[in-house]
Amino acid sequence: MLLLTLYRGLTDLSAPLVHLLLLRRRARGKEDAHRLGERLGRPGRQRPAGPLVWVHGASVGEAVSLLPLIDRILVERPGISVLCTTGTVTSAALMAERLPARAVHQYVPVDRVACVRRFLDHWRPDLLLLAESEFWPNLLLETARCGVPMVLLNGRVSDASFAAWRRYARRPMRHLLGLFRLALAQSETDAARLRDLGAEPVACVGNLKFAVPEAPADPAALDRLRAAVGERPCWLALSTHAGEESLVARVHRTVAARVPGLLTLVMPRHAARGAAVRADLEAAGVTVAQRSAGAEPGPDTDVYLADTMGEVGLVARLAPVVLMGKSLLGEGGGQNPLEPARLGAAVLFGPRMENFRDISARMVAAGAARPVADEADLAEALTDLLRDAAVRAALGARGQAFAVGEAHVLDRVMEALAPVLDPLMAGGGDDARA
Repeated sequence: MLLLTLYRGLTDLSAPLVHLLLLRRRARGKEDAHRLGERLGRPGRQRPAGPLVWVHGASVGEAVSLLPLIDRILVERPGISVLCTTGTVTSAALMAERLPARAVHQYVPVDRVACVRRFLDHWRPDLLLLAESEFWPNLLLETARCGVPMVLLNGRVSDASFAAWRRYARRPMRHLLGLFRLALAQSETDAARLRDLGAEPVACVGNLKFAVPEAPADPAALDRLRAAVGERPCWLALSTHAGEESLVARVHRTVAARVPGLLTLVMPRHAARGAAVRADLEAAGVTVAQRSAGAEPGPDTDVYLADTMGEVGLVARLAPVVLMGKSLLGEGGGQNPLEPARLGAAVLFGPRMENFRDISARMVAAGAARPVADEADLAEALTDLLRDAAVRAALGARGQAFAVGEAHVLDRVMEALAPVLDPLMAGGGDDARA
């Protein structure tokens, strides 16, 4: 495994560079200044007594999809505790709000052997449940070295990763994927790719994103915003990325000429971009009210910028039509369309939904979402839906039925995990590593 050996050697030599990178990220607000030690494997909490299941997801999307599973494990197996790791400030804030008792959050250590070993020496997990495609070599190799069984949850292999791994890293990927006791894929396409790359056994029991409940909203805040919006027609551009806000502003101006009183809501994927997003919107000629500055939409507001964390449920409940971000421009990939669909919104997305290919294709086939080809098509779709309440409501109802129609996926995941969870209860944890 020359590539893996080379990787481990290079990461061993990278300590000064990693430290510098973390400091730069901290200065940009991308690392938690008070918990930077966790990224180096230094614990921020005491290990709870008894069996400990380590659950890892990279960022907000993965973390949210893991929450129902964490709840289920803790309810059905009261002797177990959960350690949840993520890698972003936003996901850490969300976990602080939503993790139940007997579950603690830590930042995942950077992928250096010394950092991973320090982390493992303290936490001594009895099982690792790793979400989607977080195949960090040192993390996987060191966890396996400690005898910790590992399961891949909601496994996903993107087009680009599949092509690159097959061409340049087939043997290393076969070795890394072979470390998992079981790989649970989120779609049959992902299952086939995982098998091709060397995972075994692989099963497709469904996508955990279907098990996520409705995003919460503060009732008082929702009442205030609904009163501020009043009877104005509105739509939401959700989880937008750089470049999309200017497009949204242009679409707003086009549609506002057809739909009087239009209010556009914009929620960036990363709230820290708020100031830059506002500048882009205003440069495009629209008036902006910014939520992080304490503003609410007024009668002269064109765009309400919801640049806050943890309020997707609040903002999405205001809009009967929602466009998914990261689906129209650039590299794309899309964002999770199930979030607004659960709330009954009519969902739109562009052609770049690679990260949610299976879900988006099935939604379109079921008439549960409407694809748009480009900026002009988006303006046409919004005009149609905002003018026709019956068509809008029907699309939203089909989307909601689709989004809640596979909540039983969690039952199938728990059934698949029983062979690795049950020994923790029977043997106090450590026996499961045999």
